[in-house]
Amino acid sequence: MTTTVQGIDGLKEKIGEHLGYSDWKEITQDQVNLFADATGDHQWIHVDPERAKAGPFGGPIAHGYLTLSLAPVMMGEVLRVEGISMGVNYGLNKLRFPSPVPVGGKLRLGGTLAGVEDISGGAQVTIDMTFEVEGKDKPACVAQAVYRYYV
Repeated sequence: MTTTVQGIDGLKEKIGEHLGYSDWKEITQDQVNLFADATGDHQWIHVDPERAKAGPFGGPIAHGYLTLSLAPVMMGEVLRVEGISMGVNYGLNKLRFPSPVPVGGKLRLGGTLAGVEDISGGAQVTIDMTFEVEGKDKPACVAQAVYRYYV
């Protein structure tokens, strides 16, 4: 379910609140291979399923940055800000990859609105994001994302 807020004031009302979760998304070997091609990171743990079976995770895993790269689309399922002219990704304050995402595993993103600061023409917003792997206790990725919304 998507949380929809109206402008900067609507964001400020949600500080400290969990905003919800995205849908579950399956991570496929094709996605991993395309990401490897795009980044040049062809490490066998990602792109060689046969060799990866004998590796430390029992099969191929997604790149950590592939997981993170899903944030924009998944965050769009968590939060919608209306009444603004535009929003941009501004960066990350924190980022960790505590556990792997196995190929074939499913991810979802949960977000908590950590803060809203006024800036010229809008607001800078920090969101604590947690990428969960279905059936696993430990998250695959935790990050504090920074967005800027302009009125």
